Amino acid sequence: MKQEAVSQDQADGAQGGAPLGCNSSTDACCHGGAKMAVLAYSLGKREINQHFTIKNAKLISIVVVIVLLVFHTASRYYGGGDSCEWLLSRGRYLGENVWQPYGCMMHKYKSIEAKTCLAEKRVAFVGDSRIRQLFYSFIKIIDPERREDGNKHEDIPFKDESSSVNVDFLWYPEANNSMKERLMSWTHEGSAKPDVVILGAATWSIKLHSGNSETLQQYKANLTAIAVHLEKLADHGEVYWVLQDPVNEEVLSENRKMITNQQLELYNEAAVDVLNSSKRNSRSRVKLLAASRQAALETITQSDDGLHLPESTRNVGAMILMNSVCNELLRPIDGSCCQTLPPPNLLQKLSACFFLGSALVLLVLHVLGNNRHRRPVPSDVESLEEKKPATAAAPLGLKAPFQALCRMGLIMSYFYLCDRADVFMKEQKFYTHSTFFIPFIYIFVLGVFYNENSKETKLLNREQTDEWKGWMQLVILIYHISGASAFIPVYMHVRVLVAAYLFQTGYGHFSFFWLKGDFGLYRVCQVLFRLNFLVLVLCVVMNRPYQFYYFVPLVTFWFVVIYVTLAMWPQILQKKANSSGLWHLGVLAKLLGLLLFICVFAFSQGFFERIFSVWPISKLFELDGSVHEWWFRWKLDRFAVIHGMLFAFIYLVLQKCQVLSEGKGEALFSAKVSNLLLFLSVVSFITYSIWASSCKTKTECNEMHPYISVVQILAFILIRNIPGYARSIYSSFFAWFGKISLELFICQYHIWLAADTKGILVLIPGSPSLNIMVSTFIFVCVAHEISLITNDLAQVVIPKDSMSLLKRLGAAGLFSLVVLLLASGSQPTPGA
Repeated sequence: MKQEAVSQDQADGAQGGAPLGCNSSTDACCHGGAKMAVLAYSLGKREINQHFTIKNAKLISIVVVIVLLVFHTASRYYGGGDSCEWLLSRGRYLGENVWQPYGCMMHKYKSIEAKTCLAEKRVAFVGDSRIRQLFYSFIKIIDPERREDGNKHEDIPFKDESSSVNVDFLWYPEANNSMKERLMSWTHEGSAKPDVVILGAATWSIKLHSGNSETLQQYKANLTAIAVHLEKLADHGEVYWVLQDPVNEEVLSENRKMITNQQLELYNEAAVDVLNSSKRNSRSRVKLLAASRQAALETITQSDDGLHLPESTRNVGAMILMNSVCNELLRPIDGSCCQTLPPPNLLQKLSACFFLGSALVLLVLHVLGNNRHRRPVPSDVESLEEKKPATAAAPLGLKAPFQALCRMGLIMSYFYLCDRADVFMKEQKFYTHSTFFIPFIYIFVLGVFYNENSKETKLLNREQTDEWKGWMQLVILIYHISGASAFIPVYMHVRVLVAAYLFQTGYGHFSFFWLKGDFGLYRVCQVLFRLNFLVLVLCVVMNRPYQFYYFVPLVTFWFVVIYVTLAMWPQILQKKANSSGLWHLGVLAKLLGLLLFICVFAFSQGFFERIFSVWPISKLFELDGSVHEWWFRWKLDRFAVIHGMLFAFIYLVLQKCQVLSEGKGEALFSAKVSNLLLFLSVVSFITYSIWASSCKTKTECNEMHPYISVVQILAFILIRNIPGYARSIYSSFFAWFGKISLELFICQYHIWLAADTKGILVLIPGSPSLNIMVSTFIFVCVAHEISLITNDLAQVVIPKDSMSLLKRLGAAGLFSLVVLLLASGSQPTPGA
């Protein structure tokens, strides 16, 4: 109640007198109402925190995962789990011209991919003018410059000389004997059979015979005869029957008025009945293309003549066909439709055996009656404070590491099921402003709701840096799942957030080494283990290269650089610098040397790539056999770490000289200086946003980013820290997420996003909002649990005894060499 009274006094003081609408006779009433509001606010948070603990949340998430596994397994077994059937039959528009098949991802094929897939193949389109439209859309994927210059009512050939792809359109507007004879000619022994056949017809039969019932019966009889030959062709290739798209009856010409949607529906029912009957009797592989019809239902009103589809809808049908034909061959990571799963490789099998073995050992220890251990609180390797991982809790027993490994094995099973097994669905991203900004506003409202008083009011204190990392990580997560990289202003602001993480890396590690002077091997191994443990496990379990999780290699590299820079002779610490001011020049000389090192690498790409292409270093930095991605990521934020180190040095020197006022409620500088710096900071924020909005391309923006991102970072630090009241509070909501920010960043790759971040994991099909809520809840629980597991294992794997540590490092080096040799034969999934 004392704290509540203080909060109320501050609120009254901010008003400068009685609140509006109160007079002397009602002051007590208003004051009491405000106190009740503060009390209700405090009690509300306490009630939420009491009942919704992280332990209860994890239990709920386990139950939800089990229920979802049962649901998806049963639905696939009983309801049909063929993603090829989903691709061809169902879907929806995410936005204009963006088609989303039900439950799987459709890759957008480019010319070179289409030529690779169809090289030396023959594709035949057989049918009427609608099939001709589909033919043109299909060949424009192969040759984007191709024009629709063929004659109507005639065959149209197409051949790409570079890949020997043959695609022909054959004019057969009715399903009759002529079409049947053409199909029969391909089934004869020794004849050149097409590898892919796409056909469909009905509108001409309706038009020529005015839609009478006898014609429909004849159509069904003809299709029954044709189906026999389609089945034979399907034994040697892909065969697709295209169901009839709807028409816009209001704009049809007079000679087409008899082609009604009712008639087309009857003909579609006849085709489905005949081909499904054939499928049941002879296990035919003839496929029905119905998804383009579903797409046309929403766009037929844009048709010029009411019969032929707009180009965007035809392109959907062509891309569906390309995915159906090519996904299994090329295996694009963002084309999950029509793909069978590759079997686990040797390393994945060995990792499964390792986790199962850990579970067996744990079972044996449990039977023998070992006591349960007490789990310590996880520490944050990026924190400015010293770590005391094992002193605050009871010593870990023999059972502890095996419990941790067992939990990790269960979590890795969930990772594998989400993004490597064919259990859960995946859908593609689609950016709209609402998908980014609505969650953005929502999390900041929550962040403001959960505010607390800081334990200390120093600049960038522990609680504040956790808060900073937390809200940045949440923004980055929203950015990734919404596909906001397509919007350049958001992209550039998120680039600043990534630079800010690296800035904190430089700031935190420099401050630790400057103040503590602990350059021991134990400290280094602790940091490296905590940064890399999860990623190294994922590299094996998910069959991904280390560089795929680019942020971890980045912060690991910069930690090593910071360590080498400060540990090399002469080691300059705060204690030494206090004895002579000249040592401060030595620190600046080291930072200048580091800057020169960065510039040499940045302006010599060839030298950079030669250094990081040397085996076995190349295994850490190559992606798809090249270090270009590492070069791009490294260069983009190359100055952020040294900016953080320089800021830490200046701040700590000013703090030691007692230049700053860091007491509770005190402005950091004098009034005039504080006001000037706040004004400049706000101006820089606005100026940067204007500049980011004016950028035309990402390349143009990225050229300037390394030089100007620090201004935005410093502006935020000053705005957040100059006012004393701002340093006195922090958001416990954001700080909680900040403590697991690394796990959140890594886990999102496979259990929140999907297809190696190209898509979105779908746990609840048919309800995007509910799906995001459920998957996010599980994702956060998993990330928190992994942070605890990492903490448990760090205490066991990294002993404080130097000799024991050196022996384990030698064993780890030998083990890593074996893994690299085994991994040399295991290539990542193509298309990643």
